[in-house]
Amino acid sequence: MNPSAVDRAHDVVADLKARGIDVVRIAYPDLIGTDRGRDVLVHHLPSVCAHGLAFCRAVFHTTPRGQTVPVAGGIDAGLPDICVFPDLDTLVAIPWEPGVAWCLGETTDPATGRLAAEAPRSLLRDVLTRMADEVGLRPVVGPELEYFLCEPDPDRPGGWRRYGDAPGNVYVAGRRGDPDGHLLRTLRSLGALGIGATTGNHEYCSGQFEINLDHSTALDAADRAFRFKASIKELARREGRLATFMAKPFNDEGGSGFHLHLSCLDPDDANAFDDPTGPHGLSSAAHHAIGGVLAHAPALAALLNPTVNSYKRFGPDTLAPWLIDWGLDNRSAMVRIPPERGTGTRLEVRLGDASANPYLAVAGLLAAVHLGLREKTTPPPPLRGYGYDSAKAPILPATLTEALDAFEADTALTALLGADFADAFLTYKRDEDTRFRRHVTDWEFAEYAYHL
Repeated sequence: MNPSAVDRAHDVVADLKARGIDVVRIAYPDLIGTDRGRDVLVHHLPSVCAHGLAFCRAVFHTTPRGQTVPVAGGIDAGLPDICVFPDLDTLVAIPWEPGVAWCLGETTDPATGRLAAEAPRSLLRDVLTRMADEVGLRPVVGPELEYFLCEPDPDRPGGWRRYGDAPGNVYVAGRRGDPDGHLLRTLRSLGALGIGATTGNHEYCSGQFEINLDHSTALDAADRAFRFKASIKELARREGRLATFMAKPFNDEGGSGFHLHLSCLDPDDANAFDDPTGPHGLSSAAHHAIGGVLAHAPALAALLNPTVNSYKRFGPDTLAPWLIDWGLDNRSAMVRIPPERGTGTRLEVRLGDASANPYLAVAGLLAAVHLGLREKTTPPPPLRGYGYDSAKAPILPATLTEALDAFEADTALTALLGADFADAFLTYKRDEDTRFRRHVTDWEFAEYAYHL
């Protein structure tokens, strides 16, 4: 129980009632970044702040189809509770749900009172604390996410077709690539929500969109990316459509990325990656950060490319990373250094796809940067020209199996993220990988059934 939070909750309730809000939606991310939560009548909020909301801990171990994976501490322990407490600093009104406010939750283990080991938000908080204590830097993150919008079509495999399907509408705005005005409605709704949405456009592929989010401190950026994904999916449902952040939902189109722009502030609030006298205008800290990301990239793939489908997005000439390299303003590199210097000096890590859990993606990236700074890791020379030449750089894992093996083998990274989290994540994801390898796909039947 937190008495100060309870006292504050009474003031919050009065303010919400005055604004016509009678329900608070308390949400938190599971292991794969899906929003879980509960709606609470506003008069009950002080009690929730005092005692929390009980959920079965196995929510962290539940697959997208509702099966429970036998992760330690779940089924084997009799399906115990976790307790979710509202973080009142994250409370915002939902523009498209009149009378409802949205609040993120902190997940604790009631048996110990500590933050739950599998809780992605808690994991990121721990990494940030260690980074501040051990290397004295505060990360700033700018998320970039893409998604596909789909419409119902019972005649298509899976029951959905791409919205506004037409070739060549690359980086356009208006009705040309968006005949029903989806992007404008969505952009305005996100603007009213206040999660730092700035710009939007139709992306490279048919039915694909990107809405950019402003940069901020790492936890806030992950919170906003989590809310962004939940909001996009909810707004699409209101239109009878499906918004998917799946890495590569269609065979005949490219995939959706989750790029992370990263800089760090030193104790004087100066950009720690900027150095006009350093090679390429980058500080030694920036070079060590790049080195850390490259050194731990195979393990990072498990967190930033977390599904079986993720690895179908990779490959030569896809503009998705395939090799472990970095370059100066080079979009064919896994780590791109944009041309801005001074306060704008940053890394753009292009490894992730849109299916990644924002908290785990940011936590993993920062853990790799932390290790690079701590070990003073030196990167190879930057990529010159167009990439995708495997003679120039190592290849990223090609399957989820390979990525999970690399994650398990990277003991420095998993130690920083925490053994309990790493064990839970590996158990959950290896179950997904095993189930897929046992599943007979439509491709296999079409390829083999008639002739074999």
